[in-house]
Amino acid sequence: MTEQPKGTKPLSHSAQNQCFGCGPGSPVGLRLEFAVDEDATVICDAVISNNYEGPPGYVHGGIIATLLDEAMSKANRARGVTAMTRQMQVDYLHPVHSGKPIRLVARVTSSEGRKHWTSAELLSSEGVCLAKATGLFIAIRPRVASPDQN
Repeated sequence: MTEQPKGTKPLSHSAQNQCFGCGPGSPVGLRLEFAVDEDATVICDAVISNNYEGPPGYVHGGIIATLLDEAMSKANRARGVTAMTRQMQVDYLHPVHSGKPIRLVARVTSSEGRKHWTSAELLSSEGVCLAKATGLFIAIRPRVASPDQN
């Protein structure tokens, strides 16, 4: 990871799980760390290793989608919403080199009830948009323990 972007604070959450994108408990995961600015925009600087390549030297398209999905999810989390992806549209604009610095930027664009629309961009270190996505996320309802659960 690189240094936290100026004007942001770490986006903390209690997930100590196996989440492939951000979970510290996943030995093969991306372990992404996000920061949030005063407008609730989330930012993540990362370098994706060649362990996640598709074509040699380039990040696999599924990993690119995962990065964008994770960023949009964290944009919801920055607003205190835990939500799951309902729909996602990805535009792959340029190849993403493995082993090179990238930046993810995401924000919630609108909300209505449990529905939260988001957008994200994956940028090169030069600021070129390499991929972008929009998504619809649905806030999950808290689990209610049944009498037979401990």
